[in-house]
Amino acid sequence: MTLISEDTDPSDSRAVARVATASTPPNRVTFNRLELNRILNLYGRMVADGEWRDYAIDFLKDRAVFSVFRRASEVPIYRIEKDPRLVRKQGMYSVISATGLILRRGHELERVLLVIDRKLAVV
Repeated sequence: MTLISEDTDPSDSRAVARVATASTPPNRVTFNRLELNRILNLYGRMVADGEWRDYAIDFLKDRAVFSVFRRASEVPIYRIEKDPRLVRKQGMYSVISATGLILRRGHELERVLLVIDRKLAVV
């Protein structure tokens, strides 16, 4: 139990608590709205083509993973990962195949997704 003197304003203690919680780092890595929008647009086109069927999103302490499945009972055929620890090295975004092979890694999500985003070809 905390004792508050008559001279202190109770709202001051709430403001201090609010600032303390705002400055703490997040517990897990997530995709932001723009990143998730780009990934889900690609996913929607591939579902419409009949190539992909299911997905899973994992927000872990060290990275965020978007896994793509051909069928729900299989291993993911692609994993799109965001690992902020690699931002100054080879880039925090990567596309990894089902075998664990890193297909592409980079600093920009758009360029990394080009490895699995096939464009319409003129026939």
